[in-house]
Amino acid sequence: MDTSLSTIAVVGLGTMGTGIAEVLALAGREVIGIDISEAAALGAVASLEASTARAVRRGRITEQERTDALARFRTSDDLGTAAHAELVIEVVPETYEIKQLVFRELDAIVSPTAILATGTNALSVTRLAAESQHPERVLGLHFFNPAPAMKLVEVVSSVLTAPPAVEAVTALARELGKEPVAVGDRPGFVADGLLFGYLNQAAAMYEANYASREDIDAAMKLGCGLPMGPLALLDLIGIDTARTVLEAMYAESHDRLHAPAPVLGQLSSAGLTGRKAGRGFYTYDAPGGQDVVPDALTPAADAVSGAGRDVASVGVAGSGTMASGIAEVFAKAGYDVVLAARSQEKADVARGRIAKSLERSVAKGRLTAEARDETLARITAAGSLDAFAGVDLAVEAVAEDLEVKRQLFAALDKVCRPGAVLATTTSSLPVVAIARATARPEDVIGMHFFNPAPAMKLVEVVRTVLTADDVHATVRAVCTKIRKHPVDCGDRAGFIVNALLFPYLNNAIKMVEQHYASLDDIDAAMKLGGGYPMGPFELLDVVGLDVSLAIEKVLHKEFRDPGLAPAPLLEHLVAAGCLGRKTGRGFREYARR
Repeated sequence: MDTSLSTIAVVGLGTMGTGIAEVLALAGREVIGIDISEAAALGAVASLEASTARAVRRGRITEQERTDALARFRTSDDLGTAAHAELVIEVVPETYEIKQLVFRELDAIVSPTAILATGTNALSVTRLAAESQHPERVLGLHFFNPAPAMKLVEVVSSVLTAPPAVEAVTALARELGKEPVAVGDRPGFVADGLLFGYLNQAAAMYEANYASREDIDAAMKLGCGLPMGPLALLDLIGIDTARTVLEAMYAESHDRLHAPAPVLGQLSSAGLTGRKAGRGFYTYDAPGGQDVVPDALTPAADAVSGAGRDVASVGVAGSGTMASGIAEVFAKAGYDVVLAARSQEKADVARGRIAKSLERSVAKGRLTAEARDETLARITAAGSLDAFAGVDLAVEAVAEDLEVKRQLFAALDKVCRPGAVLATTTSSLPVVAIARATARPEDVIGMHFFNPAPAMKLVEVVRTVLTADDVHATVRAVCTKIRKHPVDCGDRAGFIVNALLFPYLNNAIKMVEQHYASLDDIDAAMKLGGGYPMGPFELLDVVGLDVSLAIEKVLHKEFRDPGLAPAPLLEHLVAAGCLGRKTGRGFREYARR
């Protein structure tokens, strides 16, 4: 097995193949780019010239390094030019027929010691290897798009792959400045195995008219810190490609979460495959374009019709971190705020927490001392809900327990003036069940803030079938005034963010249960390959395993999908009291403070 890997052939010069060729050439490898299309070969050369020119302008490489890299890259339409390559990476269309044809031809061309790598992210590496005369030299080398920027490379072994081949490409990946993660052979591997289930759920959510494409994407970007929303990402990947990956995943898992949403097939059949076609979930300025242009589905700037109610004062019920954060947000925006807790002492402690938060903002230069004092002066601490008698908007932020919230809303119904808007910050409970505890369910709506409320921009605005139009308009307007981004969604478990986030987290736990990959590899894969700010196990430990389990149970109960059943490992950890950072141990152990 040749381990020098100084001459590398890349078969298929589409976007991914060209990106891989650029990475290799810049790293000092002799690169042969092979494609039957002369236009693709010319496009690859032009792309490499443009990309390296940008790198020079930005100071990432020198002009000499650019010249040397371009000299190391040559193209051909003849697979025979790969004869002297020590490694061949194929990135041809994602079908067994095409890939197997390439591998059969390469068997007759390259040295028996050359390594053959497939760039597939959906097909079986084992099945491709079995077609080769030397299956021990076949493996998967899955780069992520765009290859020059993305750090993750999944190194995929089949049961036939020889360890020296794995060691050679793993060392190569590190020399390229990438982070290799070793994975077994199953559709989607780690990153796409988790990512595509999430993307599929987002497509199904859109197809069901539960939320607009803009709101789904904004919710996941602002609520989870993701670089792109799921529908925009599907357009970038290619809707046809996503459907192929999901078909392969479903064929193995038979999990309904992997069964491609019908809308993916409909768009693919219509040729609306995303950016490359100029239209997918969104419409773009041109085929291959990046800029979204308005179309018939683009919401108007004044999409919320009708006048809302006047809101000058706000009541916040609760004494925890979320209640304090929400009160701070409203007070900063100029509202008079009553912060009510079960006792005056608890209310005073909560107000003190806000004072400390404001002081930190002053210390960091984000707030003036004058603004701090004005904000704090707008907040009145109260030991009883009776102080809500004159508020225009009452927001509850108490324990995530349906009976507790229903009792609170029954009390608000008696205390608050007629016409006051009553809002719950629940993240998973049915808003309508809370509303029915009052004699005015038309005044009740969900306002799901994200933690920490002062920093997080997203608010999920949850209408029930009984919520009045002017209540909805009021809350949308209030969100804008407090500088939050409202997204509309219906009253069902998980709303947008949790309904998409927690199945993804649950599937990550199942990967560990099945001994497919380690905690560290899965976290690294999602941060490096998906651009996630935290890996799934880091996030689970921060959220709290008990909170995560409760949300999983709510989702499973509502949708009755076996794929949403909480992973047994999550249940076992919660039963053992391992709840994450707050207890010092969850999926990982943490130093006690």
